[in-house]
Amino acid sequence: MDSTDRKIVAILQSEGRITLTDLAEKVRLSVSRCQRRVRELETAGIICGYRAVVDAAALGYGFEVLLFATLSRPDAVTEFDAALADIPEVVEAQRLFGEPDYLVRVVSADLPSYQHLYESVLIHLPGVRGLNSTIVMKQAVHPRPLPGRPPREVTAPGSTA
Repeated sequence: MDSTDRKIVAILQSEGRITLTDLAEKVRLSVSRCQRRVRELETAGIICGYRAVVDAAALGYGFEVLLFATLSRPDAVTEFDAALADIPEVVEAQRLFGEPDYLVRVVSADLPSYQHLYESVLIHLPGVRGLNSTIVMKQAVHPRPLPGRPPREVTAPGSTA
């Protein structure tokens, strides 16, 4: 990635609906060259997709919980990952080093809805030894674009940069 690719990524993170013409103008490339670079960034997996940022509460998901999960056995991770992926209210999940094993972000309409999900689905996930729920009071920093530059230059494996 060069500085132009970084500019393209930065702009698309904050202005995902920008037209290709406007993007090309901002990074000072022809439209065809800009389009080629965007496609290359998509093919390389640097740009993973495009989404709308929505207000969860406006869609009826005003209750958010951070769920910490500890598994009873290390070989349950694949099955646990697959089960989490099948729960629509799970909007994000990360496997962690140490304990707990997972941090899971769950949305629901309200506390009774979450309680029902917890009792009917979450406690029955494969390999679960323990769950600990923390209710989100307020989102202090909303999801935002990644910083423009990594803390160090990243080189591709096998390259001699």
